[in-house]
Amino acid sequence: MSRTPEYAAALRTALRRAVGAVDERELTRATEALVARYRSVAPASAPILASRVHVAAYATYRMPATHAALSRVLGEVAARGLRPRSVLDLGGGTGAAAWAAAEAFDTLESVTVLDQVEDALTLGRDLVADAPSPTLAAATFRQARAGAWPDLEADLVTVSYVLSELDGPQQDALLADAMRRGRSVVVVEPGTPDGYARVLRVRSALIAAGWTLLGPCPHAAGCPLAHGDWCHFAARVNRSAEHRRLKGAELSYEDEKFSWIAAAAPQVAETFTAESDSGRILRHPLKRKGFVEFQVCRPDGTAGREVVSKKAGERYRRARDAEWGDALP
Repeated sequence: MSRTPEYAAALRTALRRAVGAVDERELTRATEALVARYRSVAPASAPILASRVHVAAYATYRMPATHAALSRVLGEVAARGLRPRSVLDLGGGTGAAAWAAAEAFDTLESVTVLDQVEDALTLGRDLVADAPSPTLAAATFRQARAGAWPDLEADLVTVSYVLSELDGPQQDALLADAMRRGRSVVVVEPGTPDGYARVLRVRSALIAAGWTLLGPCPHAAGCPLAHGDWCHFAARVNRSAEHRRLKGAELSYEDEKFSWIAAAAPQVAETFTAESDSGRILRHPLKRKGFVEFQVCRPDGTAGREVVSKKAGERYRRARDAEWGDALP
């Protein structure tokens, strides 16, 4: 979970300021085009953020949800002991991962966002101008294309909501780039069967290269959900008035579904704390009178039902507070 709502609130304020001058009708049309693109699972034949209006629409429509997902993921790996001084975000667009990293890591000294769309980078710079963190305010937004990234390295490399725009070989090449440049890697994709399939592909490559998984998996065996189900989690997003208007939504919140994987390179893996030996909660817990029922991915590579009853005392009290995505108490 993210530690405070400060960064999410600051991001909403920055978005209102940055896109306030854009014509709302143009913003709405650009949003509709983006929604149609995101519902497609085919690789993009051209950059999705094709104009300043498309960039503004993306930032208003998608950036709060992307930030919420990354905040939860990076909070999880921070709890495992990840303490990066530098973060490199490949294909980072307007900088959602940069905001989440600044929130999650008090050790952070530098953030670099690389993307091919200059309009997205320009908006990213505008958004961080009054950021809560001096490190975030000083973040570097630099134009670069996949396959021709500058020769940079970082303690943590993030790749979020990017793989769906690429075909299989391009996905593999991007992951290889991330692994060459980072001592740890985090990949986040939409919490759909297709997004999960891409995350599984990344997971297999990381394990084959000898990297240590930092989450969400409590094991490195084959995924027990690989047939007929998919591993995903959720982060609560508070919608601004602009966000609700663009989405045609009435509720003041939404739940962003996402799949993710994080891993550490062999030379740094021993610096991280061990994953919980109890398992990962895969769905919303069912809280009944006198017991809590969970669906759990277990350290032995299996997945299934676990029940914690009132007889368990303190463990039961912790189970009542446990949420989807947490370690099983």
